[in-house]
Amino acid sequence: MSFLTTNSLYMMERSMDYLWTKQAAILDNISNAETPNYKAKYVSFEENLRQKLESAAGGAKPKAEMRNVLQKTQVQVNEAQEATRLDGNGVNLTEQNLELSRNGYQLQYVMTAINNDFSVLRSAIKGQ
Repeated sequence: MSFLTTNSLYMMERSMDYLWTKQAAILDNISNAETPNYKAKYVSFEENLRQKLESAAGGAKPKAEMRNVLQKTQVQVNEAQEATRLDGNGVNLTEQNLELSRNGYQLQYVMTAINNDFSVLRSAIKGQ
């Protein structure tokens, strides 16, 4: 089944992992917006993946190296170190609500892209 596991499909899968983890972190931040000494969570993935993909593109076998990078790069949840309020809470509720909306649109976009890829495959299988 390796024809179904293209680099673009791996990229979309990793994007869904990232966005889903980001959604959970944002929801944790919003639900703890009034908790004293709570440190806001943020998710890092894009910068790390971009650096690894750029280095893989210059390698001897870029396609295979990129697939390896896509399979092994992990999403990381970190805590912000700064507090934005006197009670030590680090959540900016307005910013988190904006990120929640943006993340929802990004999830919808990636799901549409995945669905389109599989629609093309279904059409090819049916011979239409």
